[in-house]
Amino acid sequence: MRIAIIGAGAIGCLVAAYLKEKGEEVTLVGRSGAVKVIRENGIVVSGVRGNFLAHIGISDTLNYVPDLAILATKTQDINSVLQDNSHLLQNSLLLTVQNGVRADNLVARYVPAEKVISSIVMFGATSLEPGKVVHNFEGSWVLGSFFNPNPSESLLSVSLVLDKAFPTIISKDIKGMKYLKIFVNANNCLPAIIGKSMQEVFSDLAISRISIAIWREAFRIIDYIGIDLVSLPGFPLENLTKLTAMPSELAAQVFSERMKNLSKEPLYGSILQSIMRGNLSEIDYINGEFVRLAEENNMPAPLNKILVEMVHQVEKNNRFFSKEDLIQKTRELI
Repeated sequence: MRIAIIGAGAIGCLVAAYLKEKGEEVTLVGRSGAVKVIRENGIVVSGVRGNFLAHIGISDTLNYVPDLAILATKTQDINSVLQDNSHLLQNSLLLTVQNGVRADNLVARYVPAEKVISSIVMFGATSLEPGKVVHNFEGSWVLGSFFNPNPSESLLSVSLVLDKAFPTIISKDIKGMKYLKIFVNANNCLPAIIGKSMQEVFSDLAISRISIAIWREAFRIIDYIGIDLVSLPGFPLENLTKLTAMPSELAAQVFSERMKNLSKEPLYGSILQSIMRGNLSEIDYINGEFVRLAEENNMPAPLNKILVEMVHQVEKNNRFFSKEDLIQKTRELI
């Protein structure tokens, strides 16, 4: 299977390196700065499986028809990627890895919906400079379809290939899982606002209380609308329901202990990684998704709304807030 991975960030590079190591035919498509570095030096992988160097073909445009294209860009970049490359992808399978719930419908504007495979990555990776990626923690790779609950033969064949790199799980309700994954990602805005690692940020109980409040506000919206959340591997739904039902102080302590031990290496989350690389983040598709759902249903979402605004201020001004600023601006909403 000829595999093109479009997007040379943390997930794109990590998946490319592991699939290449397992003997798969893989190429990368990335931005010009990453192309130059990876072409000259390869991809240096470190982390939970040890260190190794992978040499992978890379270009700044797709120049062949792959059997499988893995779209490892942010959601906001999907339109431009497919405008440039959809003529080569009409007969390919396209696998989305984006956080949030918007990617699959965006992709289906350009290629047949039956060719689109949705996925959720439960492993963690960090990349702060081109060609270097840290595999922070292990996890599975969930596959499914937004458009057909029953797995197709194509989806099963892709699952067998990707399973060489990460254990794959096939879901008949990946949309419900995707909504729960937004909760998993929703606290990534806090390290992005302060500019510190998740371990540093969530060691602070005052900030962990903000995390619990993010979940409570979002859970009220999701519950009111009637969206069914589905447990993820490694993150059962009861993690959310139990923590949001606890007294705030106790919930913050439990949350803090979990987050402090996610990885031995500093973990920054996808939002902060984008900002540190000088790119726009996916905040509008994470906390912004809760705000959008609230507005569509005439509900308030003041905490998630102000956090989205603060992340955009960081992106615009290239200056992080202090912990005290964050606490002061959210104090009345906790």
